[in-house]
This record gives sequence, C-alpha cells and structure tokens, in this order.
Amino acid sequence: SRLAPLEHRFLVSIFLLRIPSARLVYICSAEPATEVVYSYLSLLPESLNASERFRLVVVDDRTARPVAEKLLDRPDLIGSITEWIGEDPGFIEPWNVTRAEQELALELGLPISGSDPGAWLSGFKSAGRKLFREAGIPIAPGFEDLTTVADAVDAIEKLRMAEPDLPAVILKHDDSGAGDGNAVIRISDLEPPGSASARRRLWSRVNRLEPWYLEGLELGFVAEARIVGDEFSSPSAQVEIRPDGMANVLSTHDQILSDDGQVYLGCRFPADPAYAPSLGAYALAAAPAFVKRGALGRVGIDFVAARPKDGPWAICAIEINLRKTGTTHPYCVLRNLAPGKYDPDAGVYTDDTGQSKFYVASDNLVEENWTRIPEAEVIAALRTAGIWFDPSSRTGVVPHMLSCLAIDGRFGITAIGNSADHAGELQEATITTMRRLAENYD
Repeated sequence: SRLAPLEHRFLVSIFLLRIPSARLVYICSAEPATEVVYSYLSLLPESLNASERFRLVVVDDRTARPVAEKLLDRPDLIGSITEWIGEDPGFIEPWNVTRAEQELALELGLPISGSDPGAWLSGFKSAGRKLFREAGIPIAPGFEDLTTVADAVDAIEKLRMAEPDLPAVILKHDDSGAGDGNAVIRISDLEPPGSASARRRLWSRVNRLEPWYLEGLELGFVAEARIVGDEFSSPSAQVEIRPDGMANVLSTHDQILSDDGQVYLGCRFPADPAYAPSLGAYALAAAPAFVKRGALGRVGIDFVAARPKDGPWAICAIEINLRKTGTTHPYCVLRNLAPGKYDPDAGVYTDDTGQSKFYVASDNLVEENWTRIPEAEVIAALRTAGIWFDPSSRTGVVPHMLSCLAIDGRFGITAIGNSADHAGELQEATITTMRRLAENYD
C-alpha cells in the first residue's frame, strides 16, 4: 500500500523546472494531491511559467509492478508522452533500471540516466566487497560469497579468532537494501572462540533467524564484523557518473538509522566535516570500477565511521547502490531551491550567494493519529507556523510523500537551514506542528 506514495518521493523533481529551457514529464502509479503539486510549483518564480512546462502522467495502477512495466501496457500514454516531447532532446531519469525501464526507453526512443541492469550484480554485498578491495578502499573485516548456515558459523568463528572482543557480527543478504537483509548476531556473551560450546550456541542463534531470512542465505550473503567505537556514524556518499565515464561527488550525508542501526530512516547533510573529505575521495576512487561494470548516473556508497574517545575516525565502505537512494530526493530539493555546489574537499555546500546550507531529511515522520490529516492541511499548517520553505531566505521545510499519511500516518520532509542546528530545529518544529494539527482530529 505504500509503494505509490514512495513513488511520490521524487515528485520534488518538479524543482528541476528552475531551468528555463527544461520540460518535465513525471510518471507515477497514483495521482498526487493537486495541492501538493501546486505547492511545489509555487516555490518557483512565476516568471518561469513552470506549470506550462510540467506534464503529470498517471498510470492509475496500484499493483506492486514497476511503474515502467505498467506504462508499457498503455500504448496510449506512451504515444501522448512522445507527442508532447516532440523533437526536443530528452532522457529518462529513473529511480533504478530494470529490463522494464530498458524496454520503455526503446519504446520512447530516449536514453536512460541509470546503470545497465547487467551491472546490478555489482551492487550485491559480496561483489561490493571485491570492488572496494580493487579500488583500495577500506572494508570491514569479513567474508563474502557465503551460502549456508555452516558458512556463517565458520565466518563468525574466524572473526572472533582475529578479534576476541568483537561484540557482534552482521549477516547481510547479497541482494538487499535499506538494511532489510541484515541480521545482527550477538557474540559478546559466548565462550572463548574455538570452543565446542561456543560453536553450538552460534549454530542455534543463526538457525533461530526467521525462515524467510534463512532461505535468503542460500542466494548468497556476507558476514562482517560489527564496527563499534565510542563515537559511531553511518555516512554515505553520492556520485554521478556521466556518459563520458567521468564522475563527480554530489554529496555526503550522515544517515539516520533505526535503533538497531540497520534500517535507513533519514539523513543529515553534509556529513561530518571530520570525515566528509575522505568519503568523497573514496567515492571517486571507486568510480573507475563502477564505470568498468556498466554503472551510469547516480551511485550511492554507504560507509561506517567509528573512533575511540579522542582518537581518529576509521572509515569502512559497506554497500553499493547502483540507483538513486534515500539521499537523492532531499539533495534534489536543496540543489534546485538553493542552487550552489558541494565542495567534496571541504565537505561544505555553498549556494550561489555564498551562504552555507544544511538539511535534515526523513521519509519516516510517523504517528498513528496523523492518518486523518488531509495533505492540504499539512501544507497550510507549515505555512502558518512560518516553517514552509521561503525562497527569499532559502530556508524552511519542503514535505514529500504526503500521500502516505492516510495509509499509516507517515510522510517525509527536507528541512533546509543555514546551520546544522537550524535544520534540526525546523524538523522539530514540523513534528510539533503536526501534533498540534492532529489535536483537531482527536
């Protein structure tokens, strides 16, 4: 039920219409609220006539199939899109690329800004560890190309032998994302490594994982030491690989994760300047290996960073995403509403007026009693509270995924401030505003 609202995350691509010569066709499975579309268009100068250059195409199909696959069943819509584009140059900007997107590209006669599906395996966890080694990027201690419970137990025992005080090991399905294929195996309370009793207890802990998870192990997984420190974070870097094979670092983020540290909830931009330059350097070092494997467009790399008290940060790369990620749409909001540039060497984003910009973003602001709040009222409440994005100061809140409110009381925001604290205050003000608004529906 949340798939169609998830598609609406990238409705913020409307802000690309700040480019006067651009036109945009946005294709989705369910129609977004008119108030949301108009609220986005209102953030662009009227002189740009953005609404005349925007075309919304709704396939009106809430099944779980990819939207490209649904569109292939609608030659009438494909024809109208082709007619609207006319002789103008264009391209497809997908969230990710499967065979369906490839087939759609052929039907529309347009190139895709995205990785060839043949490169998808390069984003698997085992393949990622090999790619990082090839690029000289540090990775967490661990083992790849595992397929059985016995493999998991053997890998964990080897990691314990190398680091007896290791608190936990993470098993990760090769083909998984957003932490959904991760399982944390606690080992700090086990007998010394190598003992028969410790091995028996490891077997028991792995075998107690959910049946669906154990079945997934057969398709391949990795076992990695859980990185810990007095300070710990989960940063990421986002690069863009151009058709000529050149790459540039678009952004770095500190990811906001669930309590168990495995599921992505949101992000802060930019990443901590103490390690942001290293993230950018590692991302660029990996780019040639991405290109060799057929990557194109957006690529995300996830890291872990940890340090002892008053010590240096240690950084390990842990995952590759050959697609757009949860950090893509917030950066789209910033890049187009506060145009500027991210400096990967300094870890700083500066808009074209010389002002540094920061944001906090989330797809997971959620409370059960928000389900009855209409989308239009959320927008109105943010404006009344004085936290709706202000184009003159280039600060404020831009909501997204508002269509998910009616499903489970969930939506997302990008809160842009002139400092990290300012951005955090705007997010907190959003939550406060929503709670006050919800009182009207108790």
